[in-house]
Amino acid sequence: MLHDGDLPALLDDLGLPGIIDVHTHFMPPAILAKVWAYFDAAGPMLGREWPITYRGTDDERVAQLRAMGVRKFSTLSYAHKPGIAEFMNDWTTQFAEQTPDALRSATFFPEPDAATYVPKLIADGVEVFKAHVQVGNFAPNDPLLEPVWEVLAASGTPIVLHAGSGPAPGEHTGPANVADVLTRHPDLALVIAHLGMPEVAEFLDLAERYDNVRLDTTMAFVDFWGVPVPAEIVPRLGDLQDKILFGTDFPNIPYAYAHQVEVLQRLDLGDDWMRSVLWHNGSELFGVSA
Repeated sequence: MLHDGDLPALLDDLGLPGIIDVHTHFMPPAILAKVWAYFDAAGPMLGREWPITYRGTDDERVAQLRAMGVRKFSTLSYAHKPGIAEFMNDWTTQFAEQTPDALRSATFFPEPDAATYVPKLIADGVEVFKAHVQVGNFAPNDPLLEPVWEVLAASGTPIVLHAGSGPAPGEHTGPANVADVLTRHPDLALVIAHLGMPEVAEFLDLAERYDNVRLDTTMAFVDFWGVPVPAEIVPRLGDLQDKILFGTDFPNIPYAYAHQVEVLQRLDLGDDWMRSVLWHNGSELFGVSA
């Protein structure tokens, strides 16, 4: 079993300067408390408990990431209703200013103001956006998002998009609406969260079809789900080595951070694949130097 304290040595063995985690969460305290309350209550709904493993202060959680060798990480907040995105974006901007190893992160929602605040955020240097189809209960191809997708495609700014139907399906989840958006905005730099679980094969299809579509590994293949890795998925992940980014959902995970690395090792895709996923792909996407 791989422990958090083992990660720095593992990175040394791989010859890597660290980990880039594209899918971590830092949020305004009141909102994070509500997220944790949701997970505290989600156990019974999912038929299992969901204990938050890293329930500390922002400073404590940043220190935990650094101690494990994480050199760059996102601060993904996600708007769940109209009128809240700009408040969350102001907080994450301030957090990134105080935390040099944090990617400048932002969110948006299908609302008229998004056509104004998203271009401004891009101009101000936001490095990654997050949108959550399931929690926000919106369609990726909502007409209000067309100007947002247009400016994001032009800028090349990555968007971590939770569009898969896991852990529970929503009205608008799944690959169909995302595929529709890509027909009009094929240059979008989408990062499909959680490998698009459970529709992994369909989202891999999109990554194979569109140059700028990538996927992150967040919570994929972990023992928590008790589901075997589909054998037909593994070689496709190997073929898409340059398009797979490391992500974890830290701190909102019900197991140790190192377990996400451990389950990727189990795929047996080789050290070069692990180097690409843990560091090189994120380094290239976000311009992070060793």
